[in-house]
Amino acid sequence: MQEQWDTQMQALGAFIRDKRKMANMSLRQLAERTKLSNPYLSQIERGLHQPSVRVIRLISEALNVSTESLLTHAGLLRHGDGAARQAEADTGKAQDVEQAIQADDRLSEQQKNALIAVFHSMLHAD
Repeated sequence: MQEQWDTQMQALGAFIRDKRKMANMSLRQLAERTKLSNPYLSQIERGLHQPSVRVIRLISEALNVSTESLLTHAGLLRHGDGAARQAEADTGKAQDVEQAIQADDRLSEQQKNALIAVFHSMLHAD
């Protein structure tokens, strides 16, 4: 059981790290946005620490990722949950848009970041 939990924490950490890198954000910048320490976030990304729901919420807001998606990766929501399943589908669609923006060589890094920021603001405008 512990081994399964460790694997789940490593998957969560990798997911957070991938999202952070996709957002072109350093670990230090994520720490500033979440008001969490750099070493603590590093431990989470390496799967060495189990974050609380409050910490997951802070990280999700900083990375513009749904809290449900992070909770699912943390093993606190089951994949079969309707809200979690929808959040994962929405996250996958958002990732596709972000990847398309990042892959467009006609845009500068600054333009890509601006487009992604506008895209995320539209998703969270509800």
